[in-house]
Amino acid sequence: MAEEKSDKASNPGRREFIKTSAVAAAGFMIVPRFVLGGKGYTAPSDRLTIASVGVGGKGESDIFNFDKSGKANIAFLCDVDDARAATSVKRFPKAKYYKDWRELFDKESKNFDAVSVSTPDHTHAIVAYHAMQLGKHVYVQKPLTHDIAEARLLTQAAKQYKVVTQMGNQGASNDGTRQLAEWYDAGKIGHVHTVYCWTNRPVWPQGIPWPTKKAEIPATLDWDLWLGTAPKKDFVDNLVPFNWRGWWDYGTGALGDMGCHLLEAPFRALGLQYAKDVQASVGSVYVGEFRQGHFPDSCPPSSHITLTFPKTEKTHGDVTLHWMDGGIQPERPEELGANEEFGDDGNGTLFIGTKGKMMASTYGFNPQLLPTSLTKETQVKQRYARVPGQSDGHYGQWVEGCIAGYGKTELSSSFDVAGPLTEALLMANLAVRGHDLKGGHIKMEWDNDNMKITNFDAVNQYVKRTYREGWTI
Repeated sequence: MAEEKSDKASNPGRREFIKTSAVAAAGFMIVPRFVLGGKGYTAPSDRLTIASVGVGGKGESDIFNFDKSGKANIAFLCDVDDARAATSVKRFPKAKYYKDWRELFDKESKNFDAVSVSTPDHTHAIVAYHAMQLGKHVYVQKPLTHDIAEARLLTQAAKQYKVVTQMGNQGASNDGTRQLAEWYDAGKIGHVHTVYCWTNRPVWPQGIPWPTKKAEIPATLDWDLWLGTAPKKDFVDNLVPFNWRGWWDYGTGALGDMGCHLLEAPFRALGLQYAKDVQASVGSVYVGEFRQGHFPDSCPPSSHITLTFPKTEKTHGDVTLHWMDGGIQPERPEELGANEEFGDDGNGTLFIGTKGKMMASTYGFNPQLLPTSLTKETQVKQRYARVPGQSDGHYGQWVEGCIAGYGKTELSSSFDVAGPLTEALLMANLAVRGHDLKGGHIKMEWDNDNMKITNFDAVNQYVKRTYREGWTI
Protein backbone atom coordinates (compact mmCIF):
# COMPACT_ATOMS: atom_id res chain seq x y z
CA MET A 1 0.00 0.00 0.00
CA ALA A 2 1.04 3.59 -0.54
CA GLU A 3 1.32 4.35 3.18
CA GLU A 4 3.84 1.54 3.68
CA LYS A 5 6.06 2.98 0.98
CA SER A 6 5.86 6.40 2.63
CA ASP A 7 6.91 4.97 6.00
CA LYS A 8 9.97 3.40 4.41
CA ALA A 9 10.93 6.67 2.72
CA SER A 10 10.64 8.68 5.94
CA ASN A 11 12.61 6.18 8.04
CA PRO A 12 15.16 4.14 6.05
CA GLY A 13 16.14 2.07 9.08
CA ARG A 14 12.60 1.09 10.01
CA ARG A 15 12.69 -2.43 8.61
CA GLU A 16 16.05 -3.24 10.19
CA PHE A 17 14.92 -1.86 13.56
CA ILE A 18 11.76 -3.98 13.59
CA LYS A 19 13.71 -7.07 12.57
CA THR A 20 16.36 -6.64 15.31
CA SER A 21 13.82 -5.80 18.01
CA ALA A 22 11.62 -8.77 17.20
CA VAL A 23 14.49 -11.24 17.36
CA ALA A 24 15.78 -9.82 20.64
CA ALA A 25 12.39 -9.74 22.34
CA ALA A 26 10.79 -12.98 21.23
CA GLY A 27 13.39 -15.14 19.54
CA PHE A 28 11.43 -15.10 16.25
CA MET A 29 12.93 -16.52 13.09
CA ILE A 30 12.65 -13.84 10.37
CA VAL A 31 11.34 -15.49 7.23
CA PRO A 32 12.48 -13.80 4.00
CA ARG A 33 9.64 -12.05 2.19
CA PHE A 34 10.20 -14.03 -1.02
CA VAL A 35 9.45 -17.19 0.95
CA LEU A 36 6.26 -15.67 2.31
CA GLY A 37 5.11 -14.37 -1.01
CA GLY A 38 6.45 -16.99 -3.38
CA LYS A 39 8.66 -16.65 -6.40
CA GLY A 40 8.53 -13.20 -7.95
CA TYR A 41 6.90 -11.68 -4.87
CA THR A 42 7.46 -7.95 -4.41
CA ALA A 43 6.83 -6.47 -0.99
CA PRO A 44 4.19 -3.69 -0.86
CA SER A 45 6.88 -1.31 0.38
CA ASP A 46 8.83 -1.96 -2.81
CA ARG A 47 5.96 -1.14 -5.13
CA LEU A 48 4.86 2.22 -6.51
CA THR A 49 1.13 2.90 -6.36
CA ILE A 50 0.15 4.98 -9.39
CA ALA A 51 -2.87 7.09 -10.29
CA SER A 52 -3.04 7.59 -14.07
CA VAL A 53 -4.78 10.63 -15.55
CA GLY A 54 -5.49 10.12 -19.25
CA VAL A 55 -5.54 6.37 -19.89
CA GLY A 56 -6.42 6.07 -23.56
CA GLY A 57 -4.02 6.26 -26.50
CA LYS A 58 -0.53 7.18 -25.29
CA GLY A 59 -1.72 7.05 -21.70
CA GLU A 60 -2.75 3.45 -22.24
CA SER A 61 0.72 2.48 -23.44
CA ASP A 62 2.33 4.47 -20.59
CA ILE A 63 0.58 2.58 -17.83
CA PHE A 64 1.14 -0.77 -19.58
CA ASN A 65 4.87 0.04 -19.55
CA PHE A 66 4.80 1.02 -15.88
CA ASP A 67 3.12 -2.29 -15.16
CA LYS A 68 5.80 -4.19 -17.09
CA SER A 69 8.40 -2.97 -14.60
CA GLY A 70 6.94 -5.45 -12.11
CA LYS A 71 7.06 -2.82 -9.38
CA ALA A 72 4.03 -0.68 -10.21
CA ASN A 73 0.55 -0.98 -8.79
CA ILE A 74 -1.89 0.67 -11.21
CA ALA A 75 -4.47 1.53 -8.58
CA PHE A 76 -6.46 4.42 -10.08
CA LEU A 77 -7.52 5.28 -13.62
CA CYS A 78 -8.96 8.61 -14.73
CA ASP A 79 -10.20 9.74 -18.14
CA VAL A 80 -12.79 12.18 -19.45
CA ASP A 81 -13.86 9.66 -22.11
CA ASP A 82 -15.14 6.27 -20.98
CA ALA A 83 -14.73 4.81 -24.47
CA ARG A 84 -11.06 5.79 -24.68
CA ALA A 85 -10.45 4.39 -21.21
CA ALA A 86 -12.12 1.03 -21.89
CA THR A 87 -8.98 -0.97 -22.75
CA SER A 88 -7.12 0.20 -19.65
CA VAL A 89 -10.14 -0.46 -17.44
CA LYS A 90 -10.33 -4.00 -18.80
CA ARG A 91 -6.60 -4.53 -18.35
CA PHE A 92 -6.64 -3.31 -14.73
CA PRO A 93 -10.02 -4.40 -13.36
CA LYS A 94 -9.01 -3.80 -9.73
CA ALA A 95 -8.16 -0.15 -10.39
CA LYS A 96 -10.74 2.38 -9.25
CA TYR A 97 -12.01 4.59 -12.07
CA TYR A 98 -12.70 8.34 -12.01
CA LYS A 99 -13.69 10.80 -14.71
CA ASP A 100 -12.50 14.00 -12.99
CA TRP A 101 -8.90 14.10 -11.72
CA ARG A 102 -9.86 16.70 -9.12
CA GLU A 103 -12.29 14.27 -7.50
CA LEU A 104 -9.66 11.54 -7.67
CA PHE A 105 -7.12 13.74 -5.87
CA ASP A 106 -9.64 14.90 -3.26
CA LYS A 107 -10.83 11.41 -2.35
CA GLU A 108 -7.78 9.20 -2.87
CA SER A 109 -4.64 11.27 -2.31
CA LYS A 110 -3.64 9.18 0.71
CA ASN A 111 -3.87 6.00 -1.35
CA PHE A 112 -1.29 6.57 -4.12
CA ASP A 113 2.34 7.58 -4.39
CA ALA A 114 2.64 8.93 -7.92
CA VAL A 115 0.67 10.34 -10.85
CA SER A 116 1.06 9.73 -14.56
CA VAL A 117 -0.30 12.53 -16.78
CA SER A 118 -1.10 11.75 -20.42
CA THR A 119 -3.73 14.31 -21.36
CA PRO A 120 -3.71 16.92 -24.16
CA ASP A 121 -0.96 19.53 -23.75
CA HIS A 122 -3.19 22.26 -22.31
CA THR A 123 -3.95 20.26 -19.14
CA HIS A 124 -0.51 18.80 -18.40
CA ALA A 125 0.59 21.53 -16.01
CA ILE A 126 -2.53 21.89 -13.91
CA VAL A 127 -2.76 18.17 -13.20
CA ALA A 128 0.96 17.73 -12.58
CA TYR A 129 1.30 20.77 -10.34
CA HIS A 130 -1.60 19.78 -8.10
CA ALA A 131 -0.12 16.28 -7.84
CA MET A 132 3.27 17.69 -6.82
CA GLN A 133 1.60 19.90 -4.21
CA LEU A 134 0.28 16.69 -2.68
CA GLY A 135 3.84 15.36 -2.57
CA LYS A 136 3.29 12.90 -5.42
CA HIS A 137 5.96 11.89 -7.91
CA VAL A 138 4.94 12.69 -11.49
CA TYR A 139 5.46 11.33 -14.99
CA VAL A 140 4.21 13.79 -17.63
CA GLN A 141 3.93 13.16 -21.34
CA LYS A 142 5.81 15.42 -23.74
CA PRO A 143 5.81 18.31 -24.17
CA LEU A 144 5.98 18.95 -20.46
CA THR A 145 3.58 21.90 -20.70
CA HIS A 146 1.62 24.09 -23.09
CA ASP A 147 3.11 27.42 -21.94
CA ILE A 148 6.60 28.62 -21.02
CA ALA A 149 5.45 29.89 -17.61
CA GLU A 150 4.00 26.46 -16.84
CA ALA A 151 7.29 24.74 -17.72
CA ARG A 152 9.23 27.06 -15.42
CA LEU A 153 6.67 26.47 -12.66
CA LEU A 154 6.88 22.66 -12.86
CA THR A 155 10.69 22.75 -12.96
CA GLN A 156 10.74 24.79 -9.75
CA ALA A 157 7.96 22.75 -8.13
CA ALA A 158 9.87 19.48 -8.55
CA LYS A 159 12.63 20.92 -6.35
CA GLN A 160 10.28 22.65 -3.94
CA TYR A 161 8.17 19.56 -3.25
CA LYS A 162 11.10 17.11 -3.61
CA VAL A 163 9.35 14.70 -5.93
CA VAL A 164 10.77 12.38 -8.58
CA THR A 165 9.91 13.51 -12.11
CA GLN A 166 10.17 12.26 -15.67
CA MET A 167 8.92 13.59 -19.01
CA GLY A 168 7.64 11.07 -21.54
CA ASN A 169 10.25 11.60 -24.24
CA GLN A 170 11.37 7.98 -23.99
CA GLY A 171 14.20 8.41 -26.49
CA ALA A 172 16.07 10.21 -23.71
CA SER A 173 16.81 6.73 -22.33
CA ASN A 174 18.16 5.30 -25.59
CA ASP A 175 21.79 4.34 -26.03
CA GLY A 176 22.04 6.49 -29.15
CA THR A 177 21.73 9.80 -27.32
CA ARG A 178 24.57 8.73 -25.02
CA GLN A 179 26.71 7.54 -27.93
CA LEU A 180 26.37 10.92 -29.62
CA ALA A 181 27.42 12.68 -26.40
CA GLU A 182 30.44 10.37 -26.04
CA TRP A 183 31.60 11.01 -29.60
CA TYR A 184 31.27 14.72 -29.00
CA ASP A 185 33.05 14.63 -25.65
CA ALA A 186 35.90 12.70 -27.32
CA GLY A 187 36.31 15.51 -29.85
CA LYS A 188 35.42 13.40 -32.88
CA ILE A 189 33.62 16.22 -34.69
CA GLY A 190 35.29 19.20 -33.05
CA HIS A 191 33.17 21.99 -31.59
CA VAL A 192 29.52 21.99 -32.69
CA HIS A 193 28.21 25.36 -33.82
CA THR A 194 25.12 24.35 -35.84
CA VAL A 195 22.37 21.75 -35.37
CA TYR A 196 19.46 20.82 -37.65
CA CYS A 197 16.33 19.00 -36.46
CA TRP A 198 13.52 18.14 -38.85
CA THR A 199 10.23 16.25 -38.98
CA ASN A 200 7.51 15.25 -41.41
CA ARG A 201 4.90 16.24 -38.83
CA PRO A 202 2.20 17.48 -38.75
CA VAL A 203 0.27 14.42 -39.84
CA TRP A 204 -2.94 16.06 -38.62
CA PRO A 205 -4.76 19.11 -40.05
CA GLN A 206 -3.04 22.48 -39.52
CA GLY A 207 -3.31 25.87 -41.15
CA ILE A 208 -7.11 25.69 -41.28
CA PRO A 209 -9.96 27.81 -39.87
CA TRP A 210 -11.90 26.67 -36.80
CA PRO A 211 -14.96 24.68 -37.91
CA THR A 212 -18.19 26.64 -37.87
CA LYS A 213 -20.46 23.59 -37.59
CA LYS A 214 -21.30 22.40 -34.10
CA ALA A 215 -21.26 18.61 -33.64
CA GLU A 216 -22.92 16.22 -31.23
CA ILE A 217 -20.83 15.37 -28.17
CA PRO A 218 -20.23 11.60 -27.82
CA ALA A 219 -22.16 10.12 -24.92
CA THR A 220 -18.96 8.76 -23.38
CA LEU A 221 -17.12 12.12 -23.36
CA ASP A 222 -17.32 14.89 -20.75
CA TRP A 223 -16.55 17.78 -23.09
CA ASP A 224 -16.32 20.43 -20.36
CA LEU A 225 -13.74 18.37 -18.47
CA TRP A 226 -11.82 17.80 -21.69
CA LEU A 227 -11.67 21.57 -22.29
CA GLY A 228 -10.31 22.10 -18.78
CA THR A 229 -8.19 25.26 -18.80
CA ALA A 230 -9.02 26.14 -22.43
CA PRO A 231 -11.68 28.66 -23.52
CA LYS A 232 -15.26 27.45 -23.68
CA LYS A 233 -16.13 26.31 -27.21
CA ASP A 234 -18.71 24.09 -28.84
CA PHE A 235 -17.67 20.55 -29.62
CA VAL A 236 -16.65 20.00 -33.26
CA ASP A 237 -15.87 16.93 -35.32
CA ASN A 238 -12.32 15.85 -36.15
CA LEU A 239 -10.78 17.26 -32.96
CA VAL A 240 -10.58 14.44 -30.42
CA PRO A 241 -8.89 12.14 -29.73
CA PHE A 242 -5.83 13.25 -31.78
CA ASN A 243 -6.24 16.29 -34.03
CA TRP A 244 -6.30 18.78 -31.14
CA ARG A 245 -2.50 18.96 -31.64
CA GLY A 246 -2.92 21.45 -34.47
CA TRP A 247 -4.98 23.99 -32.48
CA TRP A 248 -3.23 26.53 -30.26
CA ASP A 249 -5.85 26.36 -27.50
CA TYR A 250 -4.94 22.72 -26.84
CA GLY A 251 -1.77 21.69 -28.64
CA THR A 252 1.69 22.97 -29.49
CA GLY A 253 1.95 21.79 -33.09
CA ALA A 254 4.74 19.73 -34.61
CA LEU A 255 7.27 21.29 -32.24
CA GLY A 256 5.42 20.04 -29.19
CA ASP A 257 4.85 16.61 -30.65
CA MET A 258 8.32 15.84 -32.04
CA GLY A 259 10.64 18.52 -30.68
CA CYS A 260 11.20 16.79 -27.33
CA HIS A 261 12.28 13.67 -29.22
CA LEU A 262 14.59 15.37 -31.71
CA LEU A 263 16.18 18.09 -29.57
CA GLU A 264 16.94 15.84 -26.61
CA ALA A 265 20.22 14.59 -28.11
CA PRO A 266 21.60 18.11 -28.82
CA PHE A 267 20.59 19.24 -25.33
CA ARG A 268 22.40 16.28 -23.77
CA ALA A 269 25.51 16.35 -25.95
CA LEU A 270 26.02 20.12 -25.92
CA GLY A 271 24.68 21.00 -22.48
CA LEU A 272 22.10 23.41 -23.91
CA GLN A 273 19.72 25.22 -21.59
CA TYR A 274 17.71 28.34 -22.44
CA ALA A 275 17.79 30.02 -25.87
CA LYS A 276 18.49 33.74 -26.17
CA ASP A 277 16.73 34.61 -29.44
CA VAL A 278 14.46 33.09 -32.06
CA GLN A 279 13.13 33.82 -35.54
CA ALA A 280 10.76 31.92 -37.79
CA SER A 281 9.28 31.64 -41.26
CA VAL A 282 6.05 29.72 -41.73
CA GLY A 283 4.21 28.13 -44.62
CA SER A 284 0.97 29.57 -45.92
CA VAL A 285 -2.22 27.87 -47.02
CA TYR A 286 -4.33 28.21 -50.13
CA VAL A 287 -8.09 28.06 -50.42
CA GLY A 288 -8.92 27.50 -54.06
CA GLU A 289 -6.58 29.73 -56.05
CA PHE A 290 -6.06 32.28 -53.29
CA ARG A 291 -3.31 32.47 -50.68
CA GLN A 292 -4.98 32.85 -47.28
CA GLY A 293 -1.97 33.51 -45.09
CA HIS A 294 -2.46 32.19 -41.54
CA PHE A 295 -5.40 31.23 -39.38
CA PRO A 296 -4.73 32.37 -35.80
CA ASP A 297 -6.50 29.44 -34.12
CA SER A 298 -4.39 26.86 -35.92
CA CYS A 299 -0.68 26.07 -36.12
CA PRO A 300 0.81 26.62 -39.61
CA PRO A 301 1.28 23.74 -42.06
CA SER A 302 5.08 24.11 -42.00
CA SER A 303 7.79 26.21 -40.40
CA HIS A 304 11.53 26.87 -40.26
CA ILE A 305 12.65 28.22 -36.91
CA THR A 306 16.13 29.35 -35.88
CA LEU A 307 17.10 29.39 -32.20
CA THR A 308 20.36 30.75 -30.77
CA PHE A 309 21.69 29.11 -27.60
CA PRO A 310 24.44 30.84 -25.63
CA LYS A 311 27.83 29.23 -25.04
CA THR A 312 27.84 26.34 -22.56
CA GLU A 313 30.59 24.45 -20.74
CA LYS A 314 30.62 22.04 -23.68
CA THR A 315 30.71 24.52 -26.58
CA HIS A 316 33.20 27.16 -27.70
CA GLY A 317 30.54 29.70 -28.58
CA ASP A 318 26.86 30.15 -29.41
CA VAL A 319 25.01 27.27 -31.05
CA THR A 320 22.50 27.88 -33.84
CA LEU A 321 19.71 25.33 -33.93
CA HIS A 322 17.42 25.03 -36.94
CA TRP A 323 14.00 23.41 -36.59
CA MET A 324 12.10 22.37 -39.73
CA ASP A 325 8.64 20.78 -39.89
CA GLY A 326 5.97 20.05 -42.46
CA GLY A 327 8.37 17.89 -44.47
CA ILE A 328 11.07 20.55 -44.91
CA GLN A 329 14.59 19.12 -44.58
CA PRO A 330 18.08 20.60 -44.55
CA GLU A 331 20.49 20.04 -47.42
CA ARG A 332 22.03 16.58 -47.34
CA PRO A 333 25.58 16.59 -45.96
CA GLU A 334 28.20 16.13 -48.67
CA GLU A 335 29.74 13.31 -46.60
CA LEU A 336 26.52 11.25 -46.91
CA GLY A 337 26.23 8.85 -49.82
CA ALA A 338 23.59 9.62 -52.44
CA ASN A 339 21.49 6.58 -51.49
CA GLU A 340 22.17 6.58 -47.76
CA GLU A 341 19.26 7.40 -45.49
CA PHE A 342 19.29 10.89 -44.00
CA GLY A 343 17.80 10.50 -40.53
CA ASP A 344 14.79 8.20 -40.81
CA ASP A 345 11.44 8.39 -42.54
CA GLY A 346 11.08 12.15 -42.48
CA ASN A 347 12.77 12.90 -39.13
CA GLY A 348 16.33 13.44 -37.98
CA THR A 349 19.01 15.44 -36.19
CA LEU A 350 22.31 16.65 -37.70
CA PHE A 351 25.26 18.07 -35.74
CA ILE A 352 27.83 20.19 -37.59
CA GLY A 353 31.18 20.66 -35.87
CA THR A 354 34.48 22.28 -36.72
CA LYS A 355 36.06 18.89 -37.57
CA GLY A 356 33.13 16.76 -38.71
CA LYS A 357 29.46 15.85 -38.51
CA MET A 358 27.20 13.30 -36.88
CA MET A 359 23.51 12.50 -37.14
CA ALA A 360 20.71 10.38 -35.70
CA SER A 361 17.09 9.54 -36.36
CA THR A 362 14.07 9.97 -34.07
CA TYR A 363 14.68 9.20 -30.37
CA GLY A 364 18.44 9.25 -30.99
CA PHE A 365 18.24 5.91 -32.81
CA ASN A 366 20.91 4.92 -35.34
CA PRO A 367 23.64 7.41 -34.38
CA GLN A 368 26.17 7.85 -37.20
CA LEU A 369 29.41 9.69 -37.72
CA LEU A 370 29.83 11.10 -41.23
CA PRO A 371 30.93 9.63 -43.49
CA THR A 372 29.08 6.63 -42.07
CA SER A 373 32.13 4.40 -42.54
CA LEU A 374 33.62 6.17 -39.50
CA THR A 375 30.88 4.84 -37.23
CA LYS A 376 32.21 1.27 -36.98
CA GLU A 377 35.83 2.38 -37.08
CA THR A 378 35.55 4.78 -34.15
CA GLN A 379 35.86 3.56 -30.58
CA VAL A 380 35.56 5.89 -27.59
CA LYS A 381 35.32 5.32 -23.87
CA GLN A 382 31.81 4.84 -22.49
CA ARG A 383 31.18 7.73 -20.13
CA TYR A 384 27.42 7.58 -19.60
CA ALA A 385 25.54 4.72 -17.98
CA ARG A 386 23.02 3.01 -20.24
CA VAL A 387 19.38 2.54 -19.26
CA PRO A 388 18.35 -1.13 -19.21
CA GLY A 389 15.71 -1.59 -21.88
CA GLN A 390 16.51 1.81 -23.42
CA SER A 391 13.25 3.58 -24.41
CA ASP A 392 11.14 0.81 -22.88
CA GLY A 393 13.19 1.17 -19.71
CA HIS A 394 12.34 4.88 -19.49
CA TYR A 395 9.17 3.95 -17.60
CA GLY A 396 10.78 1.48 -15.24
CA GLN A 397 13.55 3.99 -14.53
CA TRP A 398 10.94 6.40 -13.18
CA VAL A 399 9.23 3.69 -11.14
CA GLU A 400 12.57 2.67 -9.58
CA GLY A 401 13.46 6.32 -8.97
CA CYS A 402 10.21 6.97 -7.15
CA ILE A 403 10.68 3.92 -4.93
CA ALA A 404 14.24 5.01 -4.13
CA GLY A 405 13.10 8.55 -3.28
CA TYR A 406 13.92 12.11 -4.32
CA GLY A 407 17.56 12.76 -5.12
CA LYS A 408 18.62 9.11 -4.86
CA THR A 409 18.85 8.25 -8.60
CA GLU A 410 19.47 10.10 -11.85
CA LEU A 411 16.67 9.99 -14.41
CA SER A 412 16.92 10.56 -18.16
CA SER A 413 14.37 13.36 -18.40
CA SER A 414 13.72 14.75 -14.94
CA PHE A 415 12.19 18.21 -14.96
CA ASP A 416 15.51 19.99 -14.43
CA VAL A 417 16.33 18.66 -17.92
CA ALA A 418 12.84 18.49 -19.44
CA GLY A 419 11.83 21.97 -18.28
CA PRO A 420 14.49 23.95 -20.20
CA LEU A 421 14.06 21.68 -23.23
CA THR A 422 10.31 22.32 -23.27
CA GLU A 423 10.81 26.05 -22.79
CA ALA A 424 13.05 26.21 -25.86
CA LEU A 425 10.35 24.58 -27.99
CA LEU A 426 7.63 26.84 -26.66
CA MET A 427 9.82 29.89 -27.18
CA ALA A 428 10.19 28.80 -30.80
CA ASN A 429 6.40 28.74 -31.01
CA LEU A 430 6.35 32.38 -29.89
CA ALA A 431 8.14 33.26 -33.12
CA VAL A 432 5.66 31.15 -35.09
CA ARG A 433 2.69 32.87 -33.47
CA GLY A 434 4.33 36.23 -34.02
CA HIS A 435 3.45 35.94 -37.70
CA ASP A 436 -0.22 36.37 -36.86
CA LEU A 437 0.68 39.54 -34.93
CA LYS A 438 2.65 41.09 -37.81
CA GLY A 439 5.97 40.22 -36.20
CA GLY A 440 7.15 37.56 -38.62
CA HIS A 441 10.15 39.56 -39.80
CA ILE A 442 11.59 40.02 -36.30
CA LYS A 443 14.39 38.21 -34.50
CA MET A 444 12.78 37.97 -31.08
CA GLU A 445 15.14 38.54 -28.16
CA TRP A 446 14.45 36.59 -24.98
CA ASP A 447 14.90 37.80 -21.39
CA ASN A 448 15.17 34.44 -19.65
CA ASP A 449 15.01 35.70 -16.06
CA ASN A 450 11.79 37.61 -16.68
CA MET A 451 10.40 35.17 -19.27
CA LYS A 452 9.57 37.74 -21.93
CA ILE A 453 10.42 38.83 -25.45
CA THR A 454 11.98 42.27 -25.06
CA ASN A 455 11.55 43.65 -28.58
CA PHE A 456 8.01 42.54 -29.55
CA ASP A 457 5.70 42.71 -26.56
CA ALA A 458 2.57 41.57 -28.39
CA VAL A 459 3.73 37.96 -28.41
CA ASN A 460 4.25 37.82 -24.64
CA GLN A 461 0.55 37.11 -24.17
CA TYR A 462 1.41 33.50 -25.11
CA VAL A 463 4.12 33.08 -22.46
CA LYS A 464 1.38 32.54 -19.89
CA ARG A 465 -2.18 32.16 -21.06
CA THR A 466 -5.25 32.93 -18.98
CA TYR A 467 -7.04 29.80 -17.78
CA ARG A 468 -10.78 29.46 -18.11
CA GLU A 469 -12.72 30.53 -15.02
CA GLY A 470 -12.79 27.77 -12.42
CA TRP A 471 -9.38 26.35 -13.40
CA THR A 472 -6.39 27.67 -11.51
CA ILE A 473 -2.91 26.81 -10.33
